[in-house]
Amino acid sequence: MSDSAATLLAAARRMNALGISRGRSGNVSVRIDRGFLITPTGMDYPACTPADMVAMDMAGAATGLRAPSSEWRFHRDIYATRESAGAVVHAHAPFATALACMEMPVPPFHYMVARFGGHDVRCASYATFGSQALSDAVLAALEGRCACLMAHHGMVVYGKDLEQALDFAQELETLCEQYWRVLQLGTPRLLDAGEMDRVLEKFRRYGQQSGG
Repeated sequence: MSDSAATLLAAARRMNALGISRGRSGNVSVRIDRGFLITPTGMDYPACTPADMVAMDMAGAATGLRAPSSEWRFHRDIYATRESAGAVVHAHAPFATALACMEMPVPPFHYMVARFGGHDVRCASYATFGSQALSDAVLAALEGRCACLMAHHGMVVYGKDLEQALDFAQELETLCEQYWRVLQLGTPRLLDAGEMDRVLEKFRRYGQQSGG
């Protein structure tokens, strides 16, 4: 577990270095046997050690030196309902949070929106942070997706591992910034459903080598 804890801490620090989250906001987790490891609540990641990472089981019981992130519920529920989820990143990224505070989804203004599994990136309805109601709202917004915004809060993404989850978080923040800039120019011109379906099909083979 020590290796997993060190890897998790490195990912949390990288999240801050990338500008996806700032200060003590945001949290990261990784799936382990019988549960997951999650970053602690209210601690600066540069000051943390691997021993500060918190192990949790799927019933919500925590073990370790620290209390877990207050958002552990939606991390737990994502792992419980998405077999493909190996890591989860939650961040208060500036542009994603700006859109989320306006309760705005990200529509198909750019084909890369399909990278997250659908024709758009939904915005989950608002609920108090750390609550089961928030977790339920996040799961609903993630239906058929690996990312969503969270109204008046931020973003959440999951991936097969920490590297992919961080990549997705960075990609989503980039798209949110681009969409924010497009909105300054006027009414966005959106790709139609047929084109998004074609892009989704292409993404199913994205990055695969033919081997031939």
